[in-house]
Amino acid sequence: MPAALTLHLHLSLALFDCLWPRDNCVYGREETLMQYRTEHDSMGEVLVPADALWGAQTQRSHENFRIGTERMPMEVIRAFALLKKAAAQANCELGHMDEATCALVGRVCDEIMDGTHDAAFPLVVWQTGSGTQSNMNMNEVIANRANLLREGGEAPGVPHALHPNDTVNMSQSSNDTFPTALHIAVTLALTKSLLPAMRTLIATFERLERENAGIVKAGRTHLQDAVPIAFSQEISGWRGMLEASVEQIEATLPHLSRLALGGTAVGTGLNAPKGFDISVARHVSELTGIEFVTDANKFHALSSKDAVAFAHGALRTLAANMMKIANDVRWLASGPRNGLGEILIPENEPGSSIMPGKVNPTQCEAVTMVAVQVMGNDATIGFAASQGNFQLNVFMPVIAYDFLQSVRLLADSILSFDTHCASGIVANRGKMRQNLDSSLMLVTCLNPYIGYENAARVAHKAYAEGTSLREACLELGYLDGKTFDEVFRPQDMV
Repeated sequence: MPAALTLHLHLSLALFDCLWPRDNCVYGREETLMQYRTEHDSMGEVLVPADALWGAQTQRSHENFRIGTERMPMEVIRAFALLKKAAAQANCELGHMDEATCALVGRVCDEIMDGTHDAAFPLVVWQTGSGTQSNMNMNEVIANRANLLREGGEAPGVPHALHPNDTVNMSQSSNDTFPTALHIAVTLALTKSLLPAMRTLIATFERLERENAGIVKAGRTHLQDAVPIAFSQEISGWRGMLEASVEQIEATLPHLSRLALGGTAVGTGLNAPKGFDISVARHVSELTGIEFVTDANKFHALSSKDAVAFAHGALRTLAANMMKIANDVRWLASGPRNGLGEILIPENEPGSSIMPGKVNPTQCEAVTMVAVQVMGNDATIGFAASQGNFQLNVFMPVIAYDFLQSVRLLADSILSFDTHCASGIVANRGKMRQNLDSSLMLVTCLNPYIGYENAARVAHKAYAEGTSLREACLELGYLDGKTFDEVFRPQDMV
């Protein structure tokens, strides 16, 4: 292709991007369109933006998969950098890489993990299902950045230029690096982000239990009046749901700790030195402070995504629990005059553009929207995990994207709910007492004295005539006033 035609083609693509903005655009402003360098891979030469750290394979992917705006999550990029550093250390330990090169790879990986080169990872989720292009994106960036440092005299002792495949990808395949990065990324996200957020809200509920000890209110089942419950007991139910979800998420971590690295292309470990898998898992553990182990069955590790699907099932359960908690809170806070009104929640912003003074339970609504998104993600991950054909699952990028989105949304929404809603919950004691006193289900405490059927007659009579349970019971002659007052004690029913 003539040079002029090549430049014109790239100019047209850039102008199209200016007219149709997309998050994954890399062509930049018109005055920089002429600044390209030539890179090559096994398929030939490719023009790459002159200042880009990536190479030919990344550029091909960027041009061939112009699909959506969902980029590979930065959690995966950081995990990739971490495993590349660990792989270099393992290769060095086993005598396949010199110490200077290993140190240089590690230095660049540290820069990537620090976020220094985020712009160098432009690829979208909707690429090859093995994540090969993202693996090569990482290899090219590390190699190119390392070579710049080497050429600038900042990496003395490195004997030769680094090659993306031969050096950075040594003893590896995309087929074992992507599932490894996936496991590292989701493990770190769960342990460093989601679980701490959940424990924060648990602590808030523990405080609310203490502060509301002794308050008795009406219970409700089927959205109908039920026997009394202590408000602290109701709150303990919310706390218990979160504590159970913590236990369930923690139970998935041993499965996520098993790494595919060392299986290379199909699980046989071709081109990986003996002991590489064990060594790299140890180095990953040292770099993260979390225990990772090599998966004993690499064929399972490459072809199945059951550990991630299992773990996301715990996130779906957490989403269901958060949906229930948020709905309870907004029901109990409904009103302010024509609802239950048993609790007061913080008023954070105006609730209507037309109704002055209206305030809505917005934090609850945000939590419930997150919950349904996570449930949708769970369906996607379940379907994707079922597609492990022969020796490889090729739905890994979408699994990574949806899983990490679920963790991010849950952690953020839980902290937001805690800060802007749960921490400020206050019992409306007067309304709780009013609702309790008017509840016909208090009649249940009379069962041992007048029997179930007679108690039912008392409740029906009081409801039909709009009188109290005491009046109905006395009129029916089941108990005298003194006995009724002795046995009818709602506070003892909790």
